[in-house]
Amino acid sequence: MSPPARTTDKTADRRNLRFETLEDWLRWQETLHPADIELGLERLRPVWARLRENDLGRCRVVVGGTNGKGSTVALLEAIWLAAGYRVGCYTSPHLLRYNERLRIQGEAVSDAALCQAFAAVDAARGDSLLTYFEFGTLAALWLLQGAGLDVVILEVGLGGRLDAVNLVDGDVAVITSIDLDHQQWLGDTREAIAAEKFGIARRGRALVLGEPEPPANLPRLAREQGVILRRQGHEFSARDEGAHWSWRGEKQRIPGLPRPALPGRHQLRNAATALEVVNLLHGQLPVSRAELRRGLATVSLPGRFQVCHEGGRRRILDVAHNPQACRALADNLRSLPPAGKRIAVLGMLADKDAAASLTPLLDSFDQWHLADLEAARSASAETLAAVLWRLRPALRVQCHASVSRALAAAEAECGADDWVVVFGSFYTVAEALRDE
Repeated sequence: MSPPARTTDKTADRRNLRFETLEDWLRWQETLHPADIELGLERLRPVWARLRENDLGRCRVVVGGTNGKGSTVALLEAIWLAAGYRVGCYTSPHLLRYNERLRIQGEAVSDAALCQAFAAVDAARGDSLLTYFEFGTLAALWLLQGAGLDVVILEVGLGGRLDAVNLVDGDVAVITSIDLDHQQWLGDTREAIAAEKFGIARRGRALVLGEPEPPANLPRLAREQGVILRRQGHEFSARDEGAHWSWRGEKQRIPGLPRPALPGRHQLRNAATALEVVNLLHGQLPVSRAELRRGLATVSLPGRFQVCHEGGRRRILDVAHNPQACRALADNLRSLPPAGKRIAVLGMLADKDAAASLTPLLDSFDQWHLADLEAARSASAETLAAVLWRLRPALRVQCHASVSRALAAAEAECGADDWVVVFGSFYTVAEALRDE
């Protein structure tokens, strides 16, 4: 029997609440640990042991990867919701509201629920110092375990082996893609990063690999550690058939599938990965072909090559912020029908490899508007300009103190057939969405 849903009523007992509002809790969490990131599970395991009361859903899926994590989670969520299951998702980061990180039945949880969960984590942690992400992950797990769910989908924050989400043993693990990002934490090669991401796999259980050309050490690690590897292009694949596509597994083929409602040609790869997970869990969570099609047709995820036409403006919003994601953005821009000018609005964080990320996009834009971000780790517009001019001195570049000013300048140049493309980080897209 599923456990009863945990109460999230605003009238719940507040005696243990350190703060009354979500904003105050989050502000305090940012200062609790001296570092923004401290990877490792040693501090977290005893706290989670004190918090754990129920099973974390009947089935659990842990999703890691450099890019495509959020899309794959959204696809799985949409398919299982279409099949009538109770689904919980934990993702990060958020775009506009912290509550977006935790969804139950497709809905973001309330401020009151999060405050209750934060109070539970605060009581359980003792004198352990938790980072902002660790505190939020433990709170999410506490809420998810009390929600009577059929399936829980958890997105890894950074890497895998030492990430807080790796407290959970997934029935299926997923690595969507592997590329260079967060090198200061994960290593300077794809092989080193792959080894860190492989840490979410479990002996005797399946690891679904959405990366069609993985580093060679991944299959070796799977063999050595008894992990059942399911690889894109081997045990499963997607075939693009124009208006539709087909999915092939080892024992079946599903033709005539609608293209996923997430825009971008790369989304077929994420959809194929999601369908392999659904296939592996079919015994516990049966899904009909009609439900598969409905999930693919209704999935939604803001900020992934999101096209906006409101108010006569033509914008594309994309959170691409590393070399692999920017290559996908460049490819998606090339697939658009010919139009007028394309104008970039770019803001990035200072710890990203701007040169490697922007190189694939040098031919994509007629004009660049660069912005400082409202984030402590922002790269300055002037720093980004210097990177672009080193790559190609003739580029037309302007610098701005904010995304809103960069957007205003970009749209002042736009004609009826022109596009403004906003990208570079979650912060950049969030500021643009607030400007809608």
